[in-house]
Amino acid sequence: MKIKEIIVVEGRDDTTAIKRAVDADTIETNGSAVNKETIEKIKLAQSIRGVIIFTDPDYPGQKIRDTITKHVAGCKHAFIPKEMALQKQGKGVGVEHASVEAIRASLKDAHIMRESPVEQITQDDLICAQLIGGDGAKERREILGSILKIGYTNGKQLHKRLMMFQITKEEFANALKVMRQEEKNV
Repeated sequence: MKIKEIIVVEGRDDTTAIKRAVDADTIETNGSAVNKETIEKIKLAQSIRGVIIFTDPDYPGQKIRDTITKHVAGCKHAFIPKEMALQKQGKGVGVEHASVEAIRASLKDAHIMRESPVEQITQDDLICAQLIGGDGAKERREILGSILKIGYTNGKQLHKRLMMFQITKEEFANALKVMRQEEKNV
């Protein structure tokens, strides 16, 4: 599987994992404090080939996404579910721990965040779906993020991410049905 875009990852181990799964070039941020030089490389990569941001499903990974998104428009975002990025002993989480299949699936489902999102799903919709506040909301957001392939978010970020990826009411409703079915099966 050949990837046209350049994939932005956190470090060398992530690059190794990506290259095991696909034929692609990477830019490494080397941590969550993304410097100006790295931002300039990402801007150049975006203008020439496009960029997919593929960071770990944790707080530092989200911080890197936010920093790059603030400075470089039009990047695609690939998300790997946390449970697919856990180290075998359960001590660490990251792209470098993911299987070849999980990496390929995440890259295949990369999304573009929109600059001027239109609200299709409201905060009230999220509350009614029990995705914000209350028992089990975190677990429901984890399931929903996995189904929609937008990654896990906290309650505040969920609304923003649904807007940025322009998830439609229909897609949201279908994902809720699947989520509720998964909850019944547990």
